[in-house]
Amino acid sequence: MLDKNGIAKRIAQEVQNGFYVNLGIGIPTLVANYVRDDIEVEFQSENGVLGMGPFPFEGEEDADIINAGKQTITTMPGASFFDSSMSFAMIRGKHVHLTILGAMEVSQNGDIANWKIPGKMVKGMGGAMDLVASAENIIVAMMHTNKAGESKILKQCSLPLTGVGCVTKVVTNLAVLEVKDNAFHLLERAPGVSVEEIQNATEGTLVVNGEIPEMKI
Repeated sequence: MLDKNGIAKRIAQEVQNGFYVNLGIGIPTLVANYVRDDIEVEFQSENGVLGMGPFPFEGEEDADIINAGKQTITTMPGASFFDSSMSFAMIRGKHVHLTILGAMEVSQNGDIANWKIPGKMVKGMGGAMDLVASAENIIVAMMHTNKAGESKILKQCSLPLTGVGCVTKVVTNLAVLEVKDNAFHLLERAPGVSVEEIQNATEGTLVVNGEIPEMKI
């Protein structure tokens, strides 16, 4: 079973040379720490940064340089800063190759709910709605179940939706799932996790074909 860093490390394997990538709040922000050194990637943040690097070491933080989640970040050589209108023009213009988001629920037809739990105070949807409406490749980083052990990988989302039919892949603490043909297709299982455990933790339709390899982290 993976922790949050393990999920981020596995998703980093999906990042390809030359990609422009947007990292959402939460687990996705950790992905920048694990991208291979031999490829060039530009991380974009909707608050107006292009060229984010890994998180700073303790004592090296600059409070003026933050990501969309208000966490301090580092920047790579050649990084640029701009206003939100320019940032969202990049997103809406489909100039981002890969978007990595956290979620509270994902459904088997690719719907995502990641911004609101009714009755709880939230500041707003932020940039998530623009990201899911514009991106063609959306990977979700999330835990497979909630704190009560209930599946978050569902036939149908119960929370207010952020986007409809937009998620292409989900990486959880238990598995890598491809979303297609109105089902979750099991591609890989986390170290030490059986297919049966994944099936038991998945409320949505799960397709299992042949031997499922263990993730290489």
